[in-house]
Amino acid sequence: MQVTETLNDGLKRGYEITITAKELDDKVTAKLEEAQPEIEMKGFRKGKVPMAMLRKQFGPRILGEAMQDAVDGAMSEHFDKTGDRPAMQPKIEMKDGENWKEGDDVIVTVEYEALPEIPEVDLSGVTLERLVVKANEAEVDEALSSLAATAKNFEAKDGKAENGDQVVIDFEGFVDGEAFEGGKGEGYPLELGSGSFIPGFEEQLLGAKAGDDIDVTVTFPTEYGAEHLAGKEALFKCKVHEVKAAKAAEINDDLAKQFGAEDLAALKGQIAERLEAEYVGAARQVMKRGLLDQLDDKVKFDLPPSLVEAEAKQIAHQLYHEEHPEDHGHNHGEIEATDEHNSLAERRVRLGLLLAEIGRKQEIEVSDAEMTQAVMNQARQYPGQERAFFEFVQQNPQMQQQLRAPIFEDKVVDYIAGEAKVTEKEVSKEDLQKEIEKLDEV
Repeated sequence: MQVTETLNDGLKRGYEITITAKELDDKVTAKLEEAQPEIEMKGFRKGKVPMAMLRKQFGPRILGEAMQDAVDGAMSEHFDKTGDRPAMQPKIEMKDGENWKEGDDVIVTVEYEALPEIPEVDLSGVTLERLVVKANEAEVDEALSSLAATAKNFEAKDGKAENGDQVVIDFEGFVDGEAFEGGKGEGYPLELGSGSFIPGFEEQLLGAKAGDDIDVTVTFPTEYGAEHLAGKEALFKCKVHEVKAAKAAEINDDLAKQFGAEDLAALKGQIAERLEAEYVGAARQVMKRGLLDQLDDKVKFDLPPSLVEAEAKQIAHQLYHEEHPEDHGHNHGEIEATDEHNSLAERRVRLGLLLAEIGRKQEIEVSDAEMTQAVMNQARQYPGQERAFFEFVQQNPQMQQQLRAPIFEDKVVDYIAGEAKVTEKEVSKEDLQKEIEKLDEV
């Protein structure tokens, strides 16, 4: 087997791999000899079929496998020898494939962009500021009022259902005239205006009265977790049993006990802890941006053009949909990336490669438990379709990577923060909010 370099320009690499006819024939023979003891054929005992007959019967298929094995082996050997890591899947083509015939040498062309050498970073030189916010009494009272609103009771009322009312319904969903799994419920208490059902569902129940039969027609979002329902129009047949009006809960010890607290004072303490935990999460985002800005200034290296181009296109596509929320499809044609998109893409790719390299060297990994938790968190966005979402993730490696990537990145950021010099600064909730808003401006 011969490997000849044909391209070496920056990170771009090109090679020509020649596999001789003899090498292929030897591999085919080896595979047939390995399989021979288990093969039975009419007129011959098991393991006694002549090699010539095996070659005639199975040779063409085995030849294809041998070619693939030879190319895979050559690529593996090449990457081990050179230390190259391809940025994306290498482009592999058989030269003169249409004219190739058995007995000829096989010549394969390989092209790829190598990941760059990423320099070491002195993380001890990174200085970070962690903002700290304490929950004050007014913020706790505001959160307590919101909590009380979720604990409101509903009492039966006469007349039509209004926004904020609760309707108790039976429902069954149909797509193309067929009922689908997870689309049926009985005695379900649905608060109108809560947004807990598919967009457009709750609005069609406004004005309903007890005893009404109502057909609700909605369209599942294109990004719906259950792939067989995504983007499909569905008809839900609904039976309204009751209409109930909301009654605000009183803020007292009884309310606190509903939420598992001993009394109102204990509940306020829990709320303060929850608020401060939220502030910690927001402050972490501010600190993370500061960390990434410093890393971006500290490290420069060549970037694979294909990665930058793909990232720029993704950014352009994402921003287009943020600016055109009414366009839910993908029939808008190709969106051209601007210089601003390309600049942002270069930053993201550079930092992504740097964090990946730091994580690789530190052997940072995402555990099965962390992945399971991430899938569960996402599944909660699709009530009634959790099982379908789990199956979708299991069968979709790209979706698994989308869930794994942010977990890995956060773990690497935590490692870097542990190596950096971190100081704390106490600020108000408003000051923290201003810093959060600045993140969206960049």
